[in-house]
Amino acid sequence: MSAVIRSVLVANRGEIACRIIRTLRAMGIRSIAVYSDADRGHPHVALADAAMRIGPAPARDSYLSVDAVVAAAVASGADAIHPGYGFLSENVELARAADAAGLVFIGPSVVALTVMGDKIRAKRHVAAHGVPVIPGLDEPGLDDAALIAAAEGIGYPLLVKPSAGGGGKGMHVVDAPADLAGALVSARRIAAAAFDDDTLFLERLIIRPRHIEVQVLADAHGAVIHLGERECSLQRRHQKVVEEAPSPLLDEATRARIGAAACEVARSVGYTGAGTVEFLVSASDPEAFFFMEMNTRLQVEHPVTELVTGIDLVRWQVLVAAGEPLTITQDDVVLTGHAVEARVYAEDTAAGFLPSTGRLLAYEPPTGPGVRVDGGVAAGLDVSPHYDPMLAKIVAHGADRAEAIERLSAALAATTVLGVATNLDFLHDLLADDGVRSGDIDTGLIERFLGEGGGDGHHSRRESRRPGATELAVAALWLHARRWVAASASPWSAPTGFRLGVHRATEYHLEVGGVVTTVAVDGMPDRVTVAIDGQTVEAALAAGDDRSAVVELDGLSRTWRVEHDSRGVWLAEGSFSCCVREVDRREIVRAGIAAATRAPGAASPETRVPMPGTVVDVGAASGDVVEVGQLLVTVEAMKMEHRLLAATAGTVTLTVSVGDVVSLDQVVATITPSPQATVDEGATP
Repeated sequence: MSAVIRSVLVANRGEIACRIIRTLRAMGIRSIAVYSDADRGHPHVALADAAMRIGPAPARDSYLSVDAVVAAAVASGADAIHPGYGFLSENVELARAADAAGLVFIGPSVVALTVMGDKIRAKRHVAAHGVPVIPGLDEPGLDDAALIAAAEGIGYPLLVKPSAGGGGKGMHVVDAPADLAGALVSARRIAAAAFDDDTLFLERLIIRPRHIEVQVLADAHGAVIHLGERECSLQRRHQKVVEEAPSPLLDEATRARIGAAACEVARSVGYTGAGTVEFLVSASDPEAFFFMEMNTRLQVEHPVTELVTGIDLVRWQVLVAAGEPLTITQDDVVLTGHAVEARVYAEDTAAGFLPSTGRLLAYEPPTGPGVRVDGGVAAGLDVSPHYDPMLAKIVAHGADRAEAIERLSAALAATTVLGVATNLDFLHDLLADDGVRSGDIDTGLIERFLGEGGGDGHHSRRESRRPGATELAVAALWLHARRWVAASASPWSAPTGFRLGVHRATEYHLEVGGVVTTVAVDGMPDRVTVAIDGQTVEAALAAGDDRSAVVELDGLSRTWRVEHDSRGVWLAEGSFSCCVREVDRREIVRAGIAAATRAPGAASPETRVPMPGTVVDVGAASGDVVEVGQLLVTVEAMKMEHRLLAATAGTVTLTVSVGDVVSLDQVVATITPSPQATVDEGATP
């Protein structure tokens, strides 16, 4: 059955919406974007031929509303809906509603979505078709007691997984029986919130696993092919960070076998369109692979497959949805060179990878041979707490793996993002790791790299680059220069340090990473002395303006990209960036008074939110006596949960309830400390 597709509503946002719209334009198909109130004016809206408001900022009221999406498609005159990935991309109800409205759903059938949308059902289904699966317990409807009773028979370590959804949300590694009950409670809560289904199952944890996924294409005429595999083992907390194609692990024989297994999975449900079959492969036994799940949609990492095959997956999604047969056979699929992709997130790696929000002051993506950037942001726009924190995907293609990694590393160093914290420097360092360079990777490498997990010591702990004296000096010098310019009309206001009596340098109180440092700057911007913590360096602003600074420190010249707003001075050099905040003297006085009223060494009695979000759990009630490290409040932001713990023992007073929306730095709990409580009893939240 064929359909005429002249216009497509793209039911998504950000970089994937932009990527789909570009292919639609190349095909001569009219594109309609949708946007929430938070995304008005974002690139995908401007790029499309038309745009429809779909609701307020919260995703549940906009991008996750089936009724709103279908209504927008009908009102805009669209012939089809492309869901992208995430949001409603694997939602059976959207597929049904689109069909009822006479719209083409650019995705697989309701049968495929139903079977593969439930991990328990999918695992049983593919096992019946001869595809190997991971040992575990996959009976639906089991409560926590039944799962705990069955766990001993599976053996530890094991993995708790939600049956619905994907992306690693709700997955927990459990090493010992004592940890299972708590993991089940957390996994059910996350699964219910994210997928409206809290069904869980257990799998035996494979030691040093590698995450290999196979891209498949299928049409409505019975043709099914695969486009090779992607290596997705570089993950942190089950979230993919860096992906590549092809995998450096598989030989040609294993590639053919795993590709055939993926095609059998797709064929078994009459799959149509683009999809991905995910497998776990043991690093110690690469010939053994186990089915994990099938993603019935486009994947975030699809660009690496497109670069090594030369095949536009979105174009084929549209053609197959219109009823066209595949004109590509398996023999036509040739993998050329190597491609590597890194996901750039708005997150503060120094603060435990907390998502970062705020206005983008600068966004300058890289260019160069073999470099592709799929982005959906622009300078001047806000990074919202309502959605995933991914800003862009930077992808590099080369003749071989080494060249692709070198090109990607250079591209990351050439990327500038200011206004939010990012993982750019972390990604750049990760690509330099010996294990990554050699291809000796697994899903636990990043934890070992960061020193967050155990491991065999094969990879060294990463020492993060943190803002230090250099960044403080650059920020102080830049502020000093701006004040010289601002004072040009009146020499009396110039920051010369002039006063009746003893000459004093101009002082700047600068905060970074929660520490306030006084920086003394003496002289004019073109040649000054900068004193920090008793150390003095000669410095000069060799060149610069409001957005850049070429700074000489003790004879060494470095170029910094600079932006400034009410939050502070934002600095970037290569892949490294930071924000240096100037602190008002009154703030220093207030902090001193507050510290003086507390017992020596006592922790702050206030528990504050590290970023905007929604309260999803409260672990105590006002009036309760809590201990150091006890869970007080859990906040969900940017699809992640953040646990706020008691920093001191005492009686707690809570100021929030489940469902409350909280802002950055908001006080959610106050503890009246016990007399003996000190900071040594526990970490600050």
